[in-house]
Amino acid sequence: MPDSFMDSPSYLFTSESVTEGHPDKLCDQISDAVLDAIIADDPTARVACETCTTTGLVLVMGEITTNTYVDIATIVRDTIRDAGYQDSSYSFDYQSCGVTISVHEQSSDISEGVSHSLETRDKAPDTYGDADSLGAGDQGMMVGYACNETPELMPLPIALSHRLCQRMARARREGEFDWIRPDGKSQVTVEYERGKPRRVHTVLMSSQHSESVRQDVIARDLESIAREVIPSELLDDDTLWWINPSGRFVIGGPVGDSGLTGRKIIVDTY
Repeated sequence: MPDSFMDSPSYLFTSESVTEGHPDKLCDQISDAVLDAIIADDPTARVACETCTTTGLVLVMGEITTNTYVDIATIVRDTIRDAGYQDSSYSFDYQSCGVTISVHEQSSDISEGVSHSLETRDKAPDTYGDADSLGAGDQGMMVGYACNETPELMPLPIALSHRLCQRMARARREGEFDWIRPDGKSQVTVEYERGKPRRVHTVLMSSQHSESVRQDVIARDLESIAREVIPSELLDDDTLWWINPSGRFVIGGPVGDSGLTGRKIIVDTY
């Protein structure tokens, strides 16, 4: 039995991605936008910003220590608008949703641990805040690497999944398909031979859609843009296509599923 993927004659590797209108990714974007706005004016700010969302409501919470001020409610609404929720017929939109903010300053205990790492706590107090004395705000596990399979230096399955979601979002923003809505997902399975991608085994795409569109139109349109994205030499007659396999996907976004920051970490890693 091979000791590693690289030694395996053949194996499958699957990665997924989501569109900007997916409720979890919407929450990620809101938290990121709050962070970006704060550190643009206060690079040394401490920002732990979490977001959750459900039907008609966005809650922003966390611990923030900063010398600047940002209008979090406006940031939330702008992010929701940019993600595509601009129409009240979607049952969630940037103008009518409620925004609740519950933010306080960082705990003094956590602040001390970040300002003075364990290795520097016995040094002179005037080192407080120096970059070399900073500690981690929490424990964590990190796994990842760059590879030469794609220009992004990411493995092929996640790169293709991201490109599919980006293409679906572009089709919506540019009005290419009048039925497409903000929420969506993709998943790509690549078959490898001894560590090298050989072919795309499976393509799965799901998109929120209007009430009136037929499923065969959705399948035709999404497969057409997928074939633009995926190199033709990686597709063959045995490639499996699953387009909106659960069927109807009219109810989406925070109305269909509650969203939460950090729940799509696997999408950002692979």
